[in-house]
Amino acid sequence: MADINTKKLIYDWNQHETEPFKPQRPVEFDDETLRDGLQSPSVVDPDIEDKIRILHYMEKLGIQAVDIGLPAAGPRAVEDAGRLLKEIVDAGMKISPNCAARTLENDVRPIVELSQKYGKAIEAATFIGSSPIRQYAENWDLDFMLKNIEKAITFAVKHDLPVMFVTEDTTRAHPEHLKMLYTTAIRAGAKRICCADTVGHATPQGARAIIRFLRRLADTIDPEVKIDWHGHKDRGLSVATALAAIEAGADRVHGTALGIGERCGNAPMEQLLVNCKLLGWIDNDLTALLDYVELVSRATHTAIPRNYPMVGMDAFRTATGVHAAAIIKAQRKGEADLADRVYSSVPASWLGRQQIIDIGPMSGESNVIHWLETRGIEARPELVRAIFEKAKTSKTTLSEEDIQAIIRNFESN
Repeated sequence: MADINTKKLIYDWNQHETEPFKPQRPVEFDDETLRDGLQSPSVVDPDIEDKIRILHYMEKLGIQAVDIGLPAAGPRAVEDAGRLLKEIVDAGMKISPNCAARTLENDVRPIVELSQKYGKAIEAATFIGSSPIRQYAENWDLDFMLKNIEKAITFAVKHDLPVMFVTEDTTRAHPEHLKMLYTTAIRAGAKRICCADTVGHATPQGARAIIRFLRRLADTIDPEVKIDWHGHKDRGLSVATALAAIEAGADRVHGTALGIGERCGNAPMEQLLVNCKLLGWIDNDLTALLDYVELVSRATHTAIPRNYPMVGMDAFRTATGVHAAAIIKAQRKGEADLADRVYSSVPASWLGRQQIIDIGPMSGESNVIHWLETRGIEARPELVRAIFEKAKTSKTTLSEEDIQAIIRNFESN
C-alpha cells in the first residue's frame, strides 16, 4: 500500500481564515531551567553532574541558548556556572550561555570574570523591574533606573560581553517608561532586549501588542537588535502568549522543562518546542525530549502529572473502545503515521514514543485482542471474553500483572 499523506486527511481550522504564518527569522529558544526554573519554592537544586547532563540534552534538542545562573547570588552559583561554562567549551557545544544580573556593576563583574577565565562569551541578561507597581514598591524613580541601566550595560560592553536587557513585569509597564528604558539600554550597547511577562499577566493579544511596540521602537534605533519573550503561566496562557509573541516578531522565547519556576512556573520548554514544530516553524529532532524532561523531573524532584501533555504517562495512551478501535484499524492499514495521528494531534513518534492501547471499563473487545496480539498471545475467544468481563467490572485500567494473572488462571483451567 502506498504511504498516505496524513496532512491531506486533516483539515486545519487553525489556518482557516489566514495564510500559514512563517517567521521571517529562525525561531530561537533560551532554556531557563537551571536558573529561573530553580526559583520554584518546591524544587530541589540539582547536583552539578545532573545539571551537566541536562545541559547536554538541551544541546541535543537544538536549543540555542541556556541561562547558567546568576553568579552574583553567591559562591555556589559562581561554581556551578563555571562548571557549566567549562562543559560548553570542552565539549564544543553550539549552545550559547547567558547569565542573569541586576543592572548593577557588582552583578555583572562575576560574569566578566567567568567569561575571561574560560575564554567564552557570556550574554549578560541584565534586568530591572519596569512596571509602576514595582517602581512604587521599590521607591525607584526613572532617573535612578536609567542611570543604573546605562552604567551596568556600559560596563558589560566595555568588557566584551554581549548584553540582553530585560525589563521585569514589562506587560504591566507604561509605554513611555518602556521607551526610555529600552532606548537607554540599546544606546548603551544592548544587542537584545527581552519583554518579561513576569507574573503571567499577558493574554495572546497583549503579547502581540507589546512585541510589535518593541519591534517598532528597536527598529528606530537599531534594526539589528533582537527581541526575546519571557513568559510565566500564572493564568495558564504561557504557551499561547509565547506563540503570539513569535507571530508578532519575537526572535527568541524562553522556557523551562516541565514549566518549573516561581509560583505557577514558566512557559514549558517541551510544549514550546512541540508546538513550534507542529506549526512548521522549526524542524528540531525531539526524540530526546522525554529523556530531557524525565531527567529534570528526577533531578529537581518534580513529579510529571500522568495527563501532562506530550511527556505524561497518559499522553499517548487510551483504554476507550471507540478510540482504540480507530487506532487499531489505522495500524492494520499498515500506515504508522496514520495510526499516530488518527486520535492524536501530536505524533508520538516525534518524541520517540508510540500509541498505547490499554484495557479498562471503557474498552471494547478490540482492545483485548490488540493487547494479546501485540504480545504474541493467541486471542482465543474464551480468553478475550474472560479479560473483557474482568475489565468491565473493574474501576480502573487493568495492569499488565492483572491481565497476566487472568491468562494464567485461564490456562490452568
